[in-house]
Amino acid sequence: MKKYFGTDGIRGRVGEHPISAEFMLKLGWATGKVFSRYDTASILIGKDTRISGYMFETALEAGLTAAGVHTKMLGPMPTPAVAYLTRTFGASAGIVISASHNSHEDNGIKFFSSQGTKLDDRLELEIEAALEEPFTTVASRYIGKVIRINDASGRYIEFCKSTYRAKEKLHGLKIVLDCANGATYHIAPSVFTELGANVTVIGNKPDGLNINDNCGSTHPTRLIQEVQLSNADLGIAFDGDGDRVLFVDSKGNLIDGDELLYIIAMDRAQKQKVPGIVGTQMSNLGLELALKEKEMEFVRAKVGDRFVMTELISRQWLYGGEGSGHIVCLDMTTTGDGIISALQVLGALRNADKTIEQLCAGMKKFPQVLQNVKLPLDKRWDVNSKIMQQAIKDVEVVLGKRGRILLRSSGTEPLVRVMVEGEDAVMIHKLARQLTEAVTHSFVNI
Repeated sequence: MKKYFGTDGIRGRVGEHPISAEFMLKLGWATGKVFSRYDTASILIGKDTRISGYMFETALEAGLTAAGVHTKMLGPMPTPAVAYLTRTFGASAGIVISASHNSHEDNGIKFFSSQGTKLDDRLELEIEAALEEPFTTVASRYIGKVIRINDASGRYIEFCKSTYRAKEKLHGLKIVLDCANGATYHIAPSVFTELGANVTVIGNKPDGLNINDNCGSTHPTRLIQEVQLSNADLGIAFDGDGDRVLFVDSKGNLIDGDELLYIIAMDRAQKQKVPGIVGTQMSNLGLELALKEKEMEFVRAKVGDRFVMTELISRQWLYGGEGSGHIVCLDMTTTGDGIISALQVLGALRNADKTIEQLCAGMKKFPQVLQNVKLPLDKRWDVNSKIMQQAIKDVEVVLGKRGRILLRSSGTEPLVRVMVEGEDAVMIHKLARQLTEAVTHSFVNI
């Protein structure tokens, strides 16, 4: 069992162990110690725009250099940009300081391998083992050097643009971008403008505290309003670290990751055989049925991009994602990338010469209710209690084969997520309330 690493790195409240400057110093050292075992190590560090990134960036840098590792500092960069740059610079690993879609009070650490993929379990366990060792510093002559990469943004912008393959550029397309006051604020506007789009940008004035604050993919209300007020063709929302994307159509309807994945799959199927798509336990039933109509297999992985990626690699498939907008196109890059995913959707629009509303029409979404139940600090959730088992059975009887339920603990927050999906919106709201009440009554003392 891992002590610190979760499904997406290490994450928590700033100032509370392990998200403290003291721990980050030791984490940088432990990481450097592990990677120095295999080669002369160099590691990239990027971050999103939250204010605590300055503190953790410095602490990690000190730990890495004390372990003899050369460090390249990228400054604010989207998470997928760090994955890309780790590969192109031939670095041993990449580190991202980010808590993704969470508010500025949280932060976290994500790692990428030299290939731009998430670290495997073996390396994470080695880093955790090194954390238990006493801190030492290499001899002075072997202390690592630090440089800042000044052209990182330009390199990544050009890479993103290279993944847009439609013959027609984006001229004449009016787009509103919401950068969530996060890591895409200085990247995304250039990408879409240089491809010819008429771009309006919101959420592009980070101050260290406003990341994901009533903006971005987790709070799309302002984007919806801006699209309608400006008569834009569509809106695009990223999350704080740029690995998720959602769209808004010209009428202000939100288009989630399941629909975007469907659009990309249909576009690719025009040119090549797409044997299957990987979604998650949360993916809408409508996506599964729409893909089956096109004779594409659909497989559900556990929630989390790590599990989607594992399933894709094991099946040698190329496309997968989550309703949250974390979409993976392995024919373009090695990890979920909000900007690149958005470009694939826009390319599909140009290839089909249709609006995004028209491309979504082939998939009928089932109503889905997702509710979060906060876990008290002194409680845990007992999914096997008699209360829960009876509640689950009661809901499954009502839904039959035309609906689904899912209950799971969040991997990043102290929450139990309750999902109910079915054809009747009124009914599933009622059933979700039933399950939420059952979850609350099933809490037990730790």
